[in-house]
Amino acid sequence: MDNQKLINFLNQTLSNYFVMYVKLHRYHWFIQGRHFFQLHGVFEDMYNTMAEDLDEIAERVLMIDGKPLATMTKYIKETTLAEATADDKEDEITAQLVEDYQQIITEIKEEGIPLAADRNDEPTVDLLVTLQSKLEKYVWMLQAYRAYE
Repeated sequence: MDNQKLINFLNQTLSNYFVMYVKLHRYHWFIQGRHFFQLHGVFEDMYNTMAEDLDEIAERVLMIDGKPLATMTKYIKETTLAEATADDKEDEITAQLVEDYQQIITEIKEEGIPLAADRNDEPTVDLLVTLQSKLEKYVWMLQAYRAYE
């Protein structure tokens, strides 16, 4: 299939987003400390955004004649991220999120956008640029927050 490399990339991204969705729920549920109220709400906003983006990625896979992954086993196998490892302290959680978001951004920039551009698949390029922009905003916000710790 001509689109298989792009489909594989999108499924990897879908897997990363699902791992982040679960990780953000964990952090939302277990956050403790002075900034509990602030971070509890921020993590909820982040996982809600992830849920919306999960759907967009899966639908794009279908639009380019692929099948989106849809099992936990496959998500864990295909993700390039680690499951939550921080011990629920705000500094570790925010550092882990920055690292994860930056990794996804790098993959989008270095793999996904070039794959889609090579196929002249402008809708997928647009989707990936939109995802990148959202993730970059989260990195900026988390780094600004971390500057005051």
